[in-house]
Amino acid sequence: MDHINRFETKTTFGLLRAEYFVGMTVSGALLIWNISEVRWLPAILLFSYIDLVGYIPGVIAHFTKKREPLPKYYYVLYNTMHSFLTQSVVVALWAYFIGWEWALLVIPLHLCGDRALFGNFMKQFSIPFEPKVIPEFQEFEQKLNQASAHATKAPGYADIAG
Repeated sequence: MDHINRFETKTTFGLLRAEYFVGMTVSGALLIWNISEVRWLPAILLFSYIDLVGYIPGVIAHFTKKREPLPKYYYVLYNTMHSFLTQSVVVALWAYFIGWEWALLVIPLHLCGDRALFGNFMKQFSIPFEPKVIPEFQEFEQKLNQASAHATKAPGYADIAG
């Protein structure tokens, strides 16, 4: 992937998810390490409000309206609430007005977990709100894999990146 060809192979997507797995693991480990100091009501609220505002409305609309694409505001809600930019502001404001606390670690735990465990990144307006195969992408991926399989490689070339 690069800034012109914005797609991932299965391997590079897996590597990207692995990086978020590290972030999720570090956040979770720090949370557990300091478990006696965690205020659980704020932790539960901070963890759940991201999906209550950003995901649940869109998934309800997806399953009740039975049509795609959904109105763009569902995508905007999801992307805003699942953005490290937005959540960094939330953490900064919380730390400024309420003070730093270990419960804030549930925010990177949530965001990294969504990316690492479920492969959920920002949602694009042009794709279904809930994941499903897009025939055009499936065709593109097959053609790309065929071209890659038939390409001539230099002697000693090792294709480890997929």
